[in-house]
Amino acid sequence: MAAQTSKKWFAVYTRPRWEKKVHKLLEEKGIESYCPLNKVHRKWSDRIKLIDEPLFKSYVFVKVNEEEKTPVRMTSGVVNFVYWLGKPAIIKEKEILVIKKFLNDHEDVEVRAVDIKAGKKVIVQSGVLMGKEGTVKKVLHKKVEVVIESIGFILSAYIDKSKIVLLEK
Repeated sequence: MAAQTSKKWFAVYTRPRWEKKVHKLLEEKGIESYCPLNKVHRKWSDRIKLIDEPLFKSYVFVKVNEEEKTPVRMTSGVVNFVYWLGKPAIIKEKEILVIKKFLNDHEDVEVRAVDIKAGKKVIVQSGVLMGKEGTVKKVLHKKVEVVIESIGFILSAYIDKSKIVLLEK
């Protein structure tokens, strides 16, 4: 049971258009896998049909421990784990649950990358500056310089992109 508690969600990069096949192959190996499917309306000349297509192109999620990583890598269609800062990127359980609930509640979901540019208003989601609003001053590779105006001072901090959210104003 100890192996069960050490399992974490990871993103796996697949060959193009192999998401469903990889998901099936992983499940056949007894590996917990999740391929988020988006219900999409597709129009043909004679009809409109609701089909399931992968929400994230070339990505499948797996919940594995260290020992299961090699069988995942050896699965046909798997290119590799998705890496962040030199290690396989860990996906939070709550993020997987949010994706599942969102896809259960909605059809024709669209995925777009967050476009963080200088001058955009953001809010910090975690850390010492959590809840503070600021303005993006500079965008670096994985960090963003955010200016937070507070009590007559301007605070400038380099914050990991994953810790900020754009304010739609």
